[in-house]
Amino acid sequence: MKKTLAIIGFSALLVACGSSTKTSSDDLATSNPIETVIDITKVSDDKVPVTINPGRFTVETVTYRLPKVVQGTYSVSDFGKYIDTFLAFDYNGNPMPANKVDTNSWTIANASQLDYITYYVNDTFDQEVVGGIGGDVPFSPAGTNIEPNNYVLNLHGFIGYFDSLKNNQYKLDVIAPADFVRTSALQMSESNTSADGTAMTSSYFAPRYFDITDNPMMYGKLDVEEFEVGGIKIVLSVYSPNKKHSAKSMKDAMQTMMEGQKTYLGDVDSTPRYDIYVYLSDGEADSPKGFGALEHHTSTVVVMPESMPQSALDKSMIDIVSHEFFHIVTPLSVHSDDVHYFDYNNPTFSKHLWMYEGVTEYFATLFQLNQGLVPEDEFYKKIMDKIGAAKGMNDAMSFTVMSENVLDEPYASQYYNVYQKGALIGMCLDILIREGSDGNRGILSLMKELSMKYGKNKPFDDDKIMDEIVAMTYPTLRTFFDDHVIGDVPIDYNVFFEKVGIEIGEGQVKTNYIQGNGALIVTANQGEGTIFFTDNVLGNSFWKEQGAMPKDVIKSIDGTPVSLQNANKVFQDVFSWEEGQEVNVVLSRDGKDVAIKTALTPAYTTGNSLHNKADATAAQKELRNAWLKG
Repeated sequence: MKKTLAIIGFSALLVACGSSTKTSSDDLATSNPIETVIDITKVSDDKVPVTINPGRFTVETVTYRLPKVVQGTYSVSDFGKYIDTFLAFDYNGNPMPANKVDTNSWTIANASQLDYITYYVNDTFDQEVVGGIGGDVPFSPAGTNIEPNNYVLNLHGFIGYFDSLKNNQYKLDVIAPADFVRTSALQMSESNTSADGTAMTSSYFAPRYFDITDNPMMYGKLDVEEFEVGGIKIVLSVYSPNKKHSAKSMKDAMQTMMEGQKTYLGDVDSTPRYDIYVYLSDGEADSPKGFGALEHHTSTVVVMPESMPQSALDKSMIDIVSHEFFHIVTPLSVHSDDVHYFDYNNPTFSKHLWMYEGVTEYFATLFQLNQGLVPEDEFYKKIMDKIGAAKGMNDAMSFTVMSENVLDEPYASQYYNVYQKGALIGMCLDILIREGSDGNRGILSLMKELSMKYGKNKPFDDDKIMDEIVAMTYPTLRTFFDDHVIGDVPIDYNVFFEKVGIEIGEGQVKTNYIQGNGALIVTANQGEGTIFFTDNVLGNSFWKEQGAMPKDVIKSIDGTPVSLQNANKVFQDVFSWEEGQEVNVVLSRDGKDVAIKTALTPAYTTGNSLHNKADATAAQKELRNAWLKG
């Protein structure tokens, strides 16, 4: 993206100068809100102008920052990198010196004369590397998008804060084309249409900077559906660039899933409204590639491939959005000081990612079985997949040490394990609590008790929460924490499976169409620019039955030539293939074409599976039923 200098339009300056009589102290926040304007009618060179009017300062130097890290990402985003043409103006309209002191921070001297600041924001979607999470670009659901038909307004990418004014109120005006659909987790206070009818200004209010970062928005040519679940208004906003999917086509799966979640959670305190923002990536070079979601107190932002078939997209959305919605329990209702008093520029991290991400992922997995959304064998397969993934990482690393140091190596590269071993930690704790209570309590009831004790406005002591949990439950949890969460002893899952009468056995297990023997079946020849099958292709029953062989070059799939440049998109589609679907694949073997044109049959591979023991005792069965259905 070009980074050319530009001047903010005249109308933006008028808005910025509108309230020069406010005052603010470097020590105490005033009752007057910081006035902020995002004007997406004046995009210049794919950048959006932003104006910040903080009111009058009484000190000589102030610092303005964009977040280095945002909550829920556990990685450095450096949103200051995407700021261009940062300018400060005094009350006479004259430019003032603004010194950029680091990637995300600017200091302004003689601040008592500061009227407002302006800058342009580049979006992050255009700058993502292949794979999305890699490199130094924010994870897509935490990122920003600026394009004619869609604006993903994760506000932490547009609006910063003055060090001393993070607890000040914010008034936000978003100026956009009048025909845009706009959805926001912040309640709109008013709207005004321009004299010529082409633009509309939507005004919002945020009690403090945290609420700016916690309430994303989406503007543009959107598709929106609303429904109610247990007294919660759900707003589903979808952007599908090629109109392959819609909010209407996704609504039923989301409604069924969230009704099950609400039933599972029971009386957990919730929000009157919950927003789901879905951006479906078309796989082009400037589209986002970090698929997943980022949670907020009353919303979640999701990025997924547009090319997925509806049923595959529904299944992935259930897994992803259910995880994010369960965050209303932890860390949104149960969290430590590090979360409650989050420092966007120099954050510290809690020791308890096993709780925030692990227990949340466990709930998102278990509730689907509990509520009859998936059969028992699918739940068992997910557990086995997590065991396999966890064993592929550092299984002898202290989880609390990893959590506390998650930005640094060797811990940063182990973060993915919070969704694998972290969920398995939740499972083991659940079984221990069920065992200690004769099936009457589980980890969900524990989290409800913690939520009642603390809640969203009262953090727990990071160093004492495990002691509190043990005191609230049973001594077996003390041993488990010491050995497997604080300590570095790998978990023997068979010990816990024995308690509930299940066991691991080797056999044929169902897989997708790009894996065999637990690994990818394709790799690249960088020199020749081709993609070919590895030996693992013989471990996938579908491809083996079709006669595919190691070293076969994949020339085309369903008419699309396969190359290094488009392999990521092509194999995303293959990952989403479904049984019964017609496929047409052309391979090259020893210089000759080999055509595979058939309907997809189930794919199996050899691996370990989890199943109920034939000789399980009545007590084991009873505990299993309490664990899975209680």
